[in-house]
Amino acid sequence: MNLSIFSAEQQERLQRPGRVIALVGALLIVASAWLPWAYGAGVLDNVTYLFGPSPLQFAFLALGALLAVFAVVGGLGGLKPPLSRVGWFRAAKTTATTALLFIVLCVVAIAMTLGGLLNVHYGAWVALVGAIVAWVGTRMLPPGREATLERVNSPSWVQILAIVLVMGVTLFAAAYVLSLHDSGAFIVTIVLVFGVVLVLRQLGLANWFRAAAHHNRKVLILSAFLVAFAFPFTQDGSDANMSIATQVLIFAGTALGLNIVVGLAGLLDLGYIAFLGAGAFTAAVLSKSAFATFLPGFKPPFLVVVLISGTIAAILGLIIGSPTLRVSGDYLAIVTLAFGEIFRLGMLNLDGSDGPDITHGSNGIPNIPDLNFFGFDLGDSHNILGVDIGRFSNYYWLMLLVIGLIILVFSNLNNSRIGRGWVAIREDEKAAEAMGVNTFGLKLLAFAGGAFLAGIAGTVKAHMDISVTPDQYIFLESAFLLAAVVLGGMGTVLGVLVGATILKLLPEKLRIINEARLLVFGLLLVVMMRFRPEGLIASDRRTLEFHEDDEELAREIEQDLDLYHLAPTDAKEDRA
Repeated sequence: MNLSIFSAEQQERLQRPGRVIALVGALLIVASAWLPWAYGAGVLDNVTYLFGPSPLQFAFLALGALLAVFAVVGGLGGLKPPLSRVGWFRAAKTTATTALLFIVLCVVAIAMTLGGLLNVHYGAWVALVGAIVAWVGTRMLPPGREATLERVNSPSWVQILAIVLVMGVTLFAAAYVLSLHDSGAFIVTIVLVFGVVLVLRQLGLANWFRAAAHHNRKVLILSAFLVAFAFPFTQDGSDANMSIATQVLIFAGTALGLNIVVGLAGLLDLGYIAFLGAGAFTAAVLSKSAFATFLPGFKPPFLVVVLISGTIAAILGLIIGSPTLRVSGDYLAIVTLAFGEIFRLGMLNLDGSDGPDITHGSNGIPNIPDLNFFGFDLGDSHNILGVDIGRFSNYYWLMLLVIGLIILVFSNLNNSRIGRGWVAIREDEKAAEAMGVNTFGLKLLAFAGGAFLAGIAGTVKAHMDISVTPDQYIFLESAFLLAAVVLGGMGTVLGVLVGATILKLLPEKLRIINEARLLVFGLLLVVMMRFRPEGLIASDRRTLEFHEDDEELAREIEQDLDLYHLAPTDAKEDRA
């Protein structure tokens, strides 16, 4: 229901019945969580108990409780700051929508897994009715005041406490999501997470946290890395989960390298996976594997191999970049796609018959030994603080260090004169060249720098995978890397990390739909490009580029740019 067609008096008249209907729906949602939702235990996280809610049912209950709070508090008058700066009705509408989508997906998962709607128990139908009633009630509520919590002055200890709390919740959520083996439960949980983020944004807490993180940047970075390093301790020695987590980090590190080429310089590269393969094959050839027969007398330490692999990948970037960067747009995409295929076929032909015996063709180089740092063998399990840490956890920690290095390089380049030159090229290459920017040199540097970072990630991947074969580096992998950059948000660090995590986790957790996984990816990208083309976590510049005609958004971003300079009147109002 669009209330904008009604007058202010009519909207006010609809508010009371809307709040009542929303409250009734919220109560039904809370009550339904204590009822059985399915006749079989093999779906979601066992939602078959009466008066024994599962974790997902508790989450649904929490949505109902929050909806009731938002509907009640939003209708109270005379609220003082900071409560008056919260978008109560906006959050209520988002919460109701999240609850409705949540229970619909649960019903679909139960029906698909157990074989029909007859297996949906009465509790799920009560939950569905409650969600629909709540959604209808919130549609009758007026928009309410837009949240401005970012303008509230907060003590430093409150901001630091919030950062620590958010990092702790993130650690718990990541551990829980990775432990889910049911595809339906995974999808529902992801929807819940996104819904909660949107609710926090409508409340104004997301912008407040953004401002707090800006003021306490060192605390945020330290907390993030501490949480990331603590993650293996939550997995109880599970090699399966840590293998997925490590692959996510390798994928994310490679995507960050591609982010330099695509996100900063605006160059479309469809063969980027070749640079990851170059680093992996170089590491395999220089390893102590019995099958690494090329250069048998040259087996340098791992740190030297990292530099060699990165350098070789960068040289390949220069080789492909020098002649091809004179073209642009679709032609550049075609050339880079061809380069990716040339690399794969080249590795296949280095088998001793069509060329020198370096990679053993399609057999690749197997039995690559695990890394050993000062007696710490990454291939062995270790007991640390009473927790068994397996092989993949060791490589996970190593990749965290590599990710930290890549983020450091990316951030410094982005904030440097070189980064500004890349952005100028992306915006308008002709104008940048007219202003004296060395466009060809900077584009070449973007290709070489991105390739170097991918080569480093490939070095770790070779040792973790134990073997390297040409079929691992196909065009589809390049497409997924590019999708991670676009989906997360081009030119940002956090956005690319989120995009890479989503695209790497989905294939692992959606095995129930097998070949239809690619269809799901395609639909996700279509929806994203329609409703949020700038990406999940986009920079203000990219957001404005895709929404030039949105004056309200422009004003919002202008306010965001002024987040960290409170006006005296605002400060006085908040203290009042």
